[in-house]
Amino acid sequence: MISFENTKIAFHSKSSKDLKRAYWLFKIIANPKIVLFGKWLTNMAIKINLPIRKIIKRTIFKQFCGGESIFESLKLSKQLSKYNLKTILDYSIEGKLKEEDFNHTVNEIIATINEGKSNKDIPFAVFKISGICSFSTLKKMNNGTHNIDSEINKEYKKLNARIDLICKAAYNANVPVFIDAEESWIQNSIDNLVKEMSIKYNKNRAIIFNTVQLYRHDKLSFVKNEIEHARKNKYFLGLKLVRGAYMEKERQRAEKKGYPSPIQPNKKVCDEHFDKAMEIILKNIDVTAVCVGTHNEKSSIKLTELMSAYKIKKNDPRIYFAQLLGMSDHISYNLSHNGYNVAKYIPYGPVKEVLPYLLRRADENTSVAGQTTRELSLIRKEIKRRKKQSK
Repeated sequence: MISFENTKIAFHSKSSKDLKRAYWLFKIIANPKIVLFGKWLTNMAIKINLPIRKIIKRTIFKQFCGGESIFESLKLSKQLSKYNLKTILDYSIEGKLKEEDFNHTVNEIIATINEGKSNKDIPFAVFKISGICSFSTLKKMNNGTHNIDSEINKEYKKLNARIDLICKAAYNANVPVFIDAEESWIQNSIDNLVKEMSIKYNKNRAIIFNTVQLYRHDKLSFVKNEIEHARKNKYFLGLKLVRGAYMEKERQRAEKKGYPSPIQPNKKVCDEHFDKAMEIILKNIDVTAVCVGTHNEKSSIKLTELMSAYKIKKNDPRIYFAQLLGMSDHISYNLSHNGYNVAKYIPYGPVKEVLPYLLRRADENTSVAGQTTRELSLIRKEIKRRKKQSK
């Protein structure tokens, strides 16, 4: 059985300086009060135009982002490829509202697809639909308003055209594209759009991938229904499995508005659904392809066991593991070392523009205390190993 305890493999690409920077960064992130103050201070500094860009770029940006452009990020991608790790370029710009910004983002996503066409180290592209359409429009679409509201219908048609432009580029380049999951109150509109594109472009292989957040109690049945629909309509189904990123927001909104929470009753059930979804997909691997985006060691081991049980090769191109840059290197590097397909998400974009993503990443790491503690213990272990070896 694969082990994630080998820190020599996990941090082989990191200098001692890199490890120390990561250690102190995770120490800070582990303290909710410091993170809260840091967010306030950062936002205030930006508002009054203090020159903090260099500080951010040398610390949290360096840990979790590849660069400010595709070109900068490719340097890191090349380094990762030495360890059999692939790259998913993620243009992490959020919260835009102008038409010109949406069009710019579409062009940037297509640029990552085109890079993947000629670069074997970039097997996927990715984007968020809220990055190419206003959140309010998606919310209204989710409620079916676009069927009766001419203005929203006009926005819907624009969005559909943007998505089709991206998906067509992915199809022509033969580079699969992940469409990220978002909040439950806009997710139905996203699911419908992804299904439409899947039927259109997934006739020969899975090019368009939907993302399933298994922290929702209805998503295991969703996976089953999607597989059934793909079989019935003769197309391949691409799915990216994640636990999810909006849990606290989901619970708070449900409580405030008085509807049943879409979130699993507890972590145990969430983990069970996640692992069951992996098994269902592997049982139907003839019509599916999956990327398992997880920092959970048990689920990662479970997938390797399922692949062995179903006699699926470690490097089967239909199955990928994925983790975020700057996190869970003990999982990524040990999996790739053992011959599995592994990709690192590499967010990129101008420092100021990527800041909302970085602050959310700090929040998520703070809320998942076990994750940060694990990162710190592994970094400490490797620092000690290196000191002992150098004596």
